Amino acid sequence: MVEARHVSQSCIAVPPTNTDTLIISPLVPLDSCFPSLPLSLPFIDHPINPPGTTGDPFATSYWPDPMAVKLEFRKGVMHVLPPDDFDQVSSTWQSLGFVVPSLSSYITDYEILRTFVADGPLKSFCYRRLMYLGSKFALHSLLNETRESLEQKSVSHRDFYNIRKVDTHLHAASCMNQKHLLRFIKKTIRTKADVPVCLDRNGKTMTLQQLIDQIGVTPYDLSIDNLDVHADRNTFHRFDKFNSKYNPIGQSQLREVFLKTDNYIDGAFFAHVLKEVFSDLEESKYQNAEPRLSIYGRSINEWDNLAKWAINCRVYSDNVRWLIQIPRLYDVYHAKGSMKCFQDIITNVFQPLFEVTADPKSHPELHAFLQYVTGFDSVDDESKSDKVIFNHFTPTPENYSQQENPPYSYYIYYMYANLSQLNQFRSYRGLNTFSLRPHCGEAGNPNHLITCFLLAESINHGLLLRKAPVLQYLYYLAQVKSFWFGPNYSQEGVMGNDITRTNVPNIRIAYRYETLTDELRLLLRAVLSRRSATSVGTPISPNSTGTHSPTKRALSGFKSQKPSKQ
Repeated sequence: MVEARHVSQSCIAVPPTNTDTLIISPLVPLDSCFPSLPLSLPFIDHPINPPGTTGDPFATSYWPDPMAVKLEFRKGVMHVLPPDDFDQVSSTWQSLGFVVPSLSSYITDYEILRTFVADGPLKSFCYRRLMYLGSKFALHSLLNETRESLEQKSVSHRDFYNIRKVDTHLHAASCMNQKHLLRFIKKTIRTKADVPVCLDRNGKTMTLQQLIDQIGVTPYDLSIDNLDVHADRNTFHRFDKFNSKYNPIGQSQLREVFLKTDNYIDGAFFAHVLKEVFSDLEESKYQNAEPRLSIYGRSINEWDNLAKWAINCRVYSDNVRWLIQIPRLYDVYHAKGSMKCFQDIITNVFQPLFEVTADPKSHPELHAFLQYVTGFDSVDDESKSDKVIFNHFTPTPENYSQQENPPYSYYIYYMYANLSQLNQFRSYRGLNTFSLRPHCGEAGNPNHLITCFLLAESINHGLLLRKAPVLQYLYYLAQVKSFWFGPNYSQEGVMGNDITRTNVPNIRIAYRYETLTDELRLLLRAVLSRRSATSVGTPISPNSTGTHSPTKRALSGFKSQKPSKQ
């Protein structure tokens, strides 16, 4: 319920089975929590091959009229307000009612979940349930493996290579393999050696050949080994070494020339190698990707420059949608004197997005580019210790001017809060919305997973979940990434599966759905029995000083939260 309340404010769908179970009244029978949902479209009427783009992909026909608004940041969150001359404007504003996320509510819920995660009896319960689920799946495999295999073999032209797959964890600068990058660099040096690519220390232009001569290598010397862009075992828990792998031959100049969008040649080489990768995806037909492009928040013009790069270089594919990653580098910018406070980053990242939503013609290239952006990511070294604690007393972004980098939860919350307002605004304007899918749980503090459980649609990595059984069980119950391809993908269970598209047997889908509903029923029975017990006895107060465990005290506070009416 806590997760659903926060996530729903960002216009992100919550699985109906989970929602119906959590908001149930004690008087409603258990079976009504898991209704049979009708099919929305017969499978036979839904074409297997998705429609391709015809004409110019960036020539959008939908240009909403400019909307008179007043955009104002308040405590780090953009507010969409009526203009100053509100009396002369239509009364439409009275019906908007954008929900502004509550920082106090988030911190309260965060502390409740932190209490859950640290509670001994609850950890034992969740660990046993996870072990039970693992054993149950092993038993399911022993009993049904042959039947599932026969069901898969009965479907023609479907195997692992002939189902549509989406790589949702891919960085644009590393989406090509090392051999592909090596071949591209050699070919570019051979065919475009005389192209000016950068400036030297004296401000004079340098050609690609001059840059290669300065580095001291020749195309013949280049190999996969000295290119050194493969993230091997030596980068494990070494984020500094991992970042250096983005520099071919260890030279940041080559990264600037070949793997950047905002360089002297306006990202022409980077666009070319990306289009080669996209061509391979289109040729394979069934592979799709969501590569990440970086917006650093150093300048308010970054969005316009990125959009112009994509449109001018025609970087597009039907098999590709973009995810925007925002590095957590406030301390680096502040040390260089380019940032006075954390609000500068928030302004540079989100203000252009609100402006183009209010008036698409104010940023025409950005308006066309955003229709192919699906979400936002937050990236950096999670293993860095948080020197600042995020609580009610932490300075708001406009007052956060200290040298220390804000904690992970600080970044994620203000990304979530602004995305919540942006998605509500864009949904009202009939435009596409964005999800929040940050890197989380790779290293560092496991409490990062609490933040993302409350605020994010899904996460990348999550390796630390194995160290926190309570969180691992909660992530399972939340059913992150629970959709399957097909015309009824929004349905749950077998009704949402089309084996001719997914190659996943209905037996496996039924097992997943039945296992989830069994777990929800187990928890629901416990909640209902506790409600009936407390209704005839003495109610348990979260402030009582009895011998109740932290879990029981936290659960009392948890129950007091009202579900969102969003």
